[in-house]
Amino acid sequence: MSSITLQLCDGQQSWLTQRDPRIRVITAVLFSLATVSLDHLGLLTTALIIAVSTALAAGLRPLLLLKRIAALETFMLVMLGLLPFTTSGSPVFSVGALTASEEGLKLAFTIILKANAVVLMLLALVGTLEPVVLGHALAKLRIPAKLVHLFLLTVRYISVLHDEYQSLRRSMRARAFTPRSNFHTWRSLGNLLGMLLVRSLERSQRVMAAMKCRGFDGRFYLINEQCWQWRDSLMLFSALTILSLLVILELLL
Repeated sequence: MSSITLQLCDGQQSWLTQRDPRIRVITAVLFSLATVSLDHLGLLTTALIIAVSTALAAGLRPLLLLKRIAALETFMLVMLGLLPFTTSGSPVFSVGALTASEEGLKLAFTIILKANAVVLMLLALVGTLEPVVLGHALAKLRIPAKLVHLFLLTVRYISVLHDEYQSLRRSMRARAFTPRSNFHTWRSLGNLLGMLLVRSLERSQRVMAAMKCRGFDGRFYLINEQCWQWRDSLMLFSALTILSLLVILELLL
């Protein structure tokens, strides 16, 4: 599970990461909802600055953060190269027979700012939570227990399923299987997925039996329970104030 959680710069907890997990989840959700409702580029830039500042305040390592958003930025660059030429509006410049529009550029930058701000805030507030702690926070926020258990078990055993997949792939390579665009390849890949599902079902039955032998009663217990403190209320009040100000300015501009 540790590989899923983002590592901090110095390995120590900052003031932000010491807050109650519930307030971090609530703040991330509220920030995401407020950001996607904005359209003014100046306000979106402000939201992005807030997200970057929060990530730095959480103690995230900049290089790791850049690696995590590299795939997003690649998609954003592709979109920036397509939207201006596929959106009708006032022409800005031309490249051969293609004409970029002002509305297309604005739409592209709007999406880029929104996506980066939301992702950075989620990485800062939720990405630094241990999966088990996040599961308990979701349970305390009245998320259905079955969804919480599904999340926790998925996070716990996704690496096990990956190991099963690698074992099956090694078996195929040992039998000189070479992927090609033919019926034999597609049938082999179908058999691979089928065997992965069968092994996953067998593993889930063994895990359930082991959990029952250890007295599992439908709950995952957390050793270090965190209580809501006045600093958490202060963080929630500050977040609501800033986000409300952004939304009000959006309505006025």
